[in-house]
Amino acid sequence: MFDADSGFDVYQHTQTDARAAQASPRELVLMLMDGLLDEIARAEGHMLGGRLEEKGRSIAKAIDIIGGLDSALDLKQGGALAENLHQLYDYCGRQLFSASVNNEPAHLAPVIRVLEDLRVGWLGLGSEAEA
Repeated sequence: MFDADSGFDVYQHTQTDARAAQASPRELVLMLMDGLLDEIARAEGHMLGGRLEEKGRSIAKAIDIIGGLDSALDLKQGGALAENLHQLYDYCGRQLFSASVNNEPAHLAPVIRVLEDLRVGWLGLGSEAEA
């Protein structure tokens, strides 16, 4: 799971676990969004660097995170909002797959825009709740 030489990776993983254990559902979504955007940035770097195996792992991890976000949706009680999020997550997953198959970093840009917009929306929910 971790490199034997990377104590920092173990520390970072432990810190993330601790934050997640104390986080609200909104904070968990934001943590996942941040991790997702970081992983997509790594995938882009791997594409540009010609590191195909690492690119594949990063894309797979990003798709897994999107799957986790999607599986948390309650489509019955969430109504149109949940359905719209489901469609956006589906689009992002398909776009990531296309970027990977075609080794095309430009296919990542629309996904990043969608996710950044969603992240801003989640951040806004927090400030509305505090007001």
